[in-house]
Amino acid sequence: MDNGSLDSHLFKEGDHCILHRDVKASTITLDFGFNAKLGDFGLARLVDHAKRSKTTHLAGTMGYMAPECVSSGKASKEADVYSFGVVALEIACGRRSIEPKYEESQASLVAWVWDLYRNRQLLGTADPKLSMDSDAKEMECLLTVGLWCVHPNQNSRSSMR
Repeated sequence: MDNGSLDSHLFKEGDHCILHRDVKASTITLDFGFNAKLGDFGLARLVDHAKRSKTTHLAGTMGYMAPECVSSGKASKEADVYSFGVVALEIACGRRSIEPKYEESQASLVAWVWDLYRNRQLLGTADPKLSMDSDAKEMECLLTVGLWCVHPNQNSRSSMR
């Protein structure tokens, strides 16, 4: 928001950010005009920008949690970016983040999309229901943004902005 949070005006603590820690398709709602709104802040934490990450108990949903968050238990802005990227890939591919019905090499959406990207078959991951009606360049852009957000190196991920 243009004027930041009420907290920053009342207490001059504008150098904080909110880590949602559970960005996923079911915590994003759509209004009448299909504008997305992030909800369910039950796992969210307010953290200081100056602190890179904070050790917390493991929180989130498997399939949406960044690998470094799973292994270290540290929440970060980059972990929320990772979760956002998974949602972008779900939209583009028409698949859930984890699909046990597929063979092991395709069960993880992120791993499957990275594999097809490496084999120069990125558009092969596009949801067939969407690819007929959408522009291939737009689909490639969405998939690329999703992959950028789920980059294995958290320092190489896009910022939330």
